[in-house]
Amino acid sequence: MSVYVSKSLEDTALLGKRIAGKIKEDSVIAYFGGMGMGKTTLTRSIVEALGGGDCVSSPTFAIVNEYQGKCSIYHFDMYRVTNWDDLYSTGFFDYLDNGIIIIEWSENIENALPDNTIKIYISHGNDENERIFKIEGLDV
Repeated sequence: MSVYVSKSLEDTALLGKRIAGKIKEDSVIAYFGGMGMGKTTLTRSIVEALGGGDCVSSPTFAIVNEYQGKCSIYHFDMYRVTNWDDLYSTGFFDYLDNGIIIIEWSENIENALPDNTIKIYISHGNDENERIFKIEGLDV
């Protein structure tokens, strides 16, 4: 497990760029952590580093946002997914192996994640802006 300490939004963006440089075109990245932890900031920097622009926004109401860079990138928000029927209705399984998948609120679908999923656990650090990123499945 890799551990990365971010003290600012800029630090989080640098982590995203490092992740982007190491993932494959069929990677699944699952975030675990509450609101305000930097999930969308991290996603924005990954997408930007992969050539998908900087217009990333949280897909809370859309469920999934798609970005095109060096490959297709699908950004899911599973906050409102509470059961298997909800998950199937998102089309999640149709996206697997068709690009990079980044998932916010992965706690809600943990049992459906592929075995090779990169898991990123995000928690508060010692001060208001500090975040601790614990990453399984990828050395950064």
